[in-house]
Amino acid sequence: MTSLPIKSHPLDPPPLTDLASLLATNLKPHFRDVSASVVRCPDLRQPPFHLAASGLCGNEKIADIGGPPYLHPFPNFTKKYAFLDLPKLLEMSPGKGLMLGAGAGPFHVVGRNSELMPNLSYEGDEVVNLTKYAKVDEQGGCVCGPVPENSADFALMANLFCCDGSPGDVLKIVARIRIGKENFTAAIQKILKAEYGERTVSLGGVFLIRKGKAKLHVMPDFSKEPLEQEKTEEWLKFYECEAPLVCLSTFHSHDPGLELRIEHTHCFSGHGDGGHYHFDMTPENVEYEAYFNTAKIIHRVDQPPVEG
Repeated sequence: MTSLPIKSHPLDPPPLTDLASLLATNLKPHFRDVSASVVRCPDLRQPPFHLAASGLCGNEKIADIGGPPYLHPFPNFTKKYAFLDLPKLLEMSPGKGLMLGAGAGPFHVVGRNSELMPNLSYEGDEVVNLTKYAKVDEQGGCVCGPVPENSADFALMANLFCCDGSPGDVLKIVARIRIGKENFTAAIQKILKAEYGERTVSLGGVFLIRKGKAKLHVMPDFSKEPLEQEKTEEWLKFYECEAPLVCLSTFHSHDPGLELRIEHTHCFSGHGDGGHYHFDMTPENVEYEAYFNTAKIIHRVDQPPVEG
């Protein structure tokens, strides 16, 4: 996997204090109660977050690997990847690191298509793999749990926030009662885009939906017929899922020409719900609590050919 093509784009993110001030003011049209501040990252290994490392700091970067074109019109079954091949490829710290985000599950392990919630750390030779997956069961329901065989593989695509997993200062956002049209991540993206234009600001980390319900999707097994891009919404299975939901997220304010997936968030829970985050379904009582950090570089890995 270390021979995969890779493009790297350094970033010049604004200070977290600037982002906190910007979001504290400009999220108010989107949520009735908002706070944004720079805090010392809590130990995210603890409930309710259950991450594989304590913090979101040190050598922060975002990796966009593969992409949805590897699913259309037929899946490219050669696109199998391994998380433990990434530290060298992405020039992560050799001693320790954390990878979290959203991707597609390892079909060669799961036995079918699935959503993946990457959540893996390493320190020396010790690996903590808390990755979850979600699939559609035979009855059409959603099943979410640990990946079979404790696999550290994925397939087709992933969007990952990568760092040393160390403690340090992070951006904390608390937002309650949605009054705007955009979802949580889209509202933040919109504000960053308006402020920074073509200066790319990329964030990654975790947010908790503490209260309410959320609309999530889970990919069913691979389609036997050609799956055209415009038919994807009809093919996906949607579920209304109960809080609390732990959401692993990466997003960008602007694509600097890398054909990035501009936002990707996957959620898991302790009660069997999980999948790809779309929206909260109960704006009148939803509550978000987020911890993010800025990426200092974007790595675009194994980019699908650009059509046309």
